[in-house]
Amino acid sequence: MSEDATLRRAPPRGDAAALSFAHVSKHFANSEGGSLEVLHDISFELPPREIVAILGPSGSGKTTLLNLAAGLIAPDGGDVLVMGRRPTGSLDWSRVGYMFKDDRLLPWRLALANVSLALEAGSMPKKDRLARAQTGLALVGLRDFANAYPHQLSGGMRSRVALARSLVTEPDILLMDEPFSRLDAQTRTTMHNELLRIHASRPMSILFVTHDVEEAVVLANRIVLFSPRPGRVHQVVDVPLEHPRLDAPTTREMINQLRSVVAAMPQQETRPI
Repeated sequence: MSEDATLRRAPPRGDAAALSFAHVSKHFANSEGGSLEVLHDISFELPPREIVAILGPSGSGKTTLLNLAAGLIAPDGGDVLVMGRRPTGSLDWSRVGYMFKDDRLLPWRLALANVSLALEAGSMPKKDRLARAQTGLALVGLRDFANAYPHQLSGGMRSRVALARSLVTEPDILLMDEPFSRLDAQTRTTMHNELLRIHASRPMSILFVTHDVEEAVVLANRIVLFSPRPGRVHQVVDVPLEHPRLDAPTTREMINQLRSVVAAMPQQETRPI
């Protein structure tokens, strides 16, 4: 195997991190009155202007970690820093976008109004909100579908509207929770290319979760490999491959090697604590 395709642990970064997790843990109550540990001693950083994938099986706490980064829940232990600040402190949340697994488009709103929804909590005038939303739709190739309702759009087009809504606030950080997992393979590849194109034109820090090894290798600068529950950082791997990656032999080598690592990981713990 070539040196570039060899799995190697990522070295520390000196730049200030967009997101930082230091010894983070999280528990949830279970139906038996006990506590289920979902995340255990998670430590890694999202460097500025990079794409980092959290790769792990279902139930390993990937979405929980995104919700911690979004300030939706608090950790039970450790520190989460968003642009150097704790989520509980003074923070401009318009600088953080969140794209969910489901597109969550409002069926009674046109595509343009669905995108502008992300701006309605602020003081921006309606005219400016709609202009910004129109620019967002153009960015994802849907300029001509501003007046379409969600039911009139294909799955891939709906995902593009959701992506435009996540980007309309011009965030510095974009959180993505398996947003393309429900798309067919061809549409998913198209959305991968769209995301990489947008990231190249609007450098931002992207943290996305996936259980798809190929998706992680194709998109990310580095991959944080989670063990089964409770989620732990099993390994952090750099992906030093040039784009486009999908059909490159070194990409296939790395995908196969990561799949072997995932298959060799221990099974999840299920006991309450």
